[in-house]
Amino acid sequence: MDKIKMTTPIVEMDGDEMTRILWQMIKDELLTPFLELNTEYYDLGLAHRNETNDQVTVDSANATKKYGVAVKCATITPNAARMTEYDLKEMWKSPNGTIRAMLDGTVFRAPIIVKGIEPNVKTWRKPITIARHAYGDVYKATEMKVPGPGRCELVYTGEDGTEVRELIHEFAGPGVVQGQHNLCGSIESFARSCFHYALDTKQDLWFATKDTISKKYDHTFKDIFQEIFDMEFKDKFEAAGITYFYTLIDDAVARVMKSEGGYIWACKNYDGDVMSDMVSSAFGSLAMMTSVLVSPDGHYEYEAAHGTVQRHYYKHLKGEETSTNSVATIFAWSGALRKRGELDENEALKTFADLLEQACIKTIEEGQMTKDLALMTTIQNPVVLSSEGFIRAIRANLEELLGS
Repeated sequence: MDKIKMTTPIVEMDGDEMTRILWQMIKDELLTPFLELNTEYYDLGLAHRNETNDQVTVDSANATKKYGVAVKCATITPNAARMTEYDLKEMWKSPNGTIRAMLDGTVFRAPIIVKGIEPNVKTWRKPITIARHAYGDVYKATEMKVPGPGRCELVYTGEDGTEVRELIHEFAGPGVVQGQHNLCGSIESFARSCFHYALDTKQDLWFATKDTISKKYDHTFKDIFQEIFDMEFKDKFEAAGITYFYTLIDDAVARVMKSEGGYIWACKNYDGDVMSDMVSSAFGSLAMMTSVLVSPDGHYEYEAAHGTVQRHYYKHLKGEETSTNSVATIFAWSGALRKRGELDENEALKTFADLLEQACIKTIEEGQMTKDLALMTTIQNPVVLSSEGFIRAIRANLEELLGS
């Protein structure tokens, strides 16, 4: 069969360690035999980021703005040990954080549903997508230890020198205090990204905070979401047959546990951090979790939700066999290819992306899987495959699906 053509490139961001090895296997076995793969390549491996003073990360984000769709391999965010291991000039920032800030994007994470990998919550039948606001709150908080009795205040000083003060607490003894902030512009971007993604995926959207306690901070989130929905998205949601509603975070947790899934749950920064881990763990594994960064301008960056799988990489370097789950990374490619197909009206590319995902799921449901899935599956007598063997088994199913 003729290879499927691509008219517009996808921004390709290569990464680190075992996921970099899988990245090349996926391209060699599952993509280039069937596609005239058209990418603009950026090496976000830590060594190259160090060589370019991390300019390559900035360049890849700008390219995503240009072309609208990117796919990213997992990357290292260096710590002190990595500084020594890679002889780094400095402790470079998280590439994900840099790209997220430049795109002003929101991260959407959703589990990949496969028969035989059963959720811990028995009512869950469909994916639950967590939308996490990725700016501010406790992650940009300023903290102080209070040494003893005294008065602590929030003080805002305007450009004209005027002051507004709010008492935090009259301390009778030692304690601690923390100041958090957020930006209305960032909240607006978060809201628009959530509404756009709900329309793209035709899923209901929930948003939850604790505005009954936080009557100014959290209530501002609630108000901005509602204003943007009423002014820009209400009619579009009605036409698409989907709904938006706000509820308290504690009510949302109770509803989630009794639901069947199939919706987007938008959360503030910390809530999204915690709830995405809960959802991924309850559905099975981070290796079966997709992640897509969506900007309010409609730019998309797809990646796996997990890290670089360092332990398997060191085994690989020793020549030892690994059994590393590549499903989330494959789904990052399929997501980006599908979105490129949608934007370019390339039906063949969209179909290929669908079939690639079907081939992954079919392989697992037939009992062929990596070790992490074999340890949790309800499928009897699963066959444990190596990293490369699993990808080749997917290729066999992909070829069969393409042939039919």
